[in-house]
Amino acid sequence: MNIYDISKKAGVSIATVSRVLNDSAKVSAATRQRVLDVIKETNYMPNAFARSLGLNSMYTVGLLCSDPSDVYQAQAVCYLERELRNHSYTSMLCCTGGRLEEKQNYLHLLLSRSVDALVFIGSHFIEQSDAQNSYIREAAKKVPVFILNGSLEAPNVYSVLCDDRKASFSITELVLSRGARSPVFLYRALSYSGRRKLCGFQDACQEHGIFVDERHLIPAPGDIPGTCLALENLRDTGIIFDAVVAADDELAVGAVKYAQKKNLSIPEQLQITGYNHSVLSLCSTPELTTVDNRIEYMCTAAVSLLMQVFEGKELPSMTMYSGFIVEGGTSRPGK
Repeated sequence: MNIYDISKKAGVSIATVSRVLNDSAKVSAATRQRVLDVIKETNYMPNAFARSLGLNSMYTVGLLCSDPSDVYQAQAVCYLERELRNHSYTSMLCCTGGRLEEKQNYLHLLLSRSVDALVFIGSHFIEQSDAQNSYIREAAKKVPVFILNGSLEAPNVYSVLCDDRKASFSITELVLSRGARSPVFLYRALSYSGRRKLCGFQDACQEHGIFVDERHLIPAPGDIPGTCLALENLRDTGIIFDAVVAADDELAVGAVKYAQKKNLSIPEQLQITGYNHSVLSLCSTPELTTVDNRIEYMCTAAVSLLMQVFEGKELPSMTMYSGFIVEGGTSRPGK
């Protein structure tokens, strides 16, 4: 007697039996009792390993993130784990760092543990050289692969992402429409998401007739003191700027620290925008004007779509949604 027999005898799906076994709340009382009656009648003794043999599934999803100290990635891990638990799945987390070799090693480790699917958190897992993404395509031949905020075209690979180009355009448009004429773009790395944010920034500048070149595109380290120093160095080269459009909130906080150090009035002399609407945007003084890219929604949608893949449903390879601007005190008020 296995879980297939239980589902057939109770007249419910295998997923429903799994939810009953894992005490999930997503089962009606009547259905739960029907399944429990069949289990009692057949003396079925479930355990995790037996279920894995019966279903060829460990009810486990592998999560890969590069830096668990990053606020965005930490939030994603929290939301994904919560949603997977609600669907009676556990998660196995690997923190890979940024080196391609380590990403590949951790992916192979998860596959060796017979996970049912893989979720990559962040677009930095997508390399600019397409050949370097072959390890993801190979993994997708074995299990479904989901990528949060990145895109890779391949069978059994699904992307769930915010329209970063549109959101970056909108927040750049906001500071330009409120008086900024010499903006700079502050970023960590030009990943898939980073490139789309950069394009949005450039599109908005072009629409306003504002010329920007490489000198206005500022790579900065992730920490706040390093970001502050990068802007000081920029000023020392003679580049005058009246707005900082940052690719994430931590970089924007670094810009706030720079302004305070140089006694620049925010937002009168320097407008600053962030991205992600993280807790850092609320801790900043003044609070940041930022983009809410709806990370909780992204994770909830990804897990919901993954469950549909498990059920054999056909889904689009890409699901894109819009972020929205949350105005704080680092941009000039609108009229």
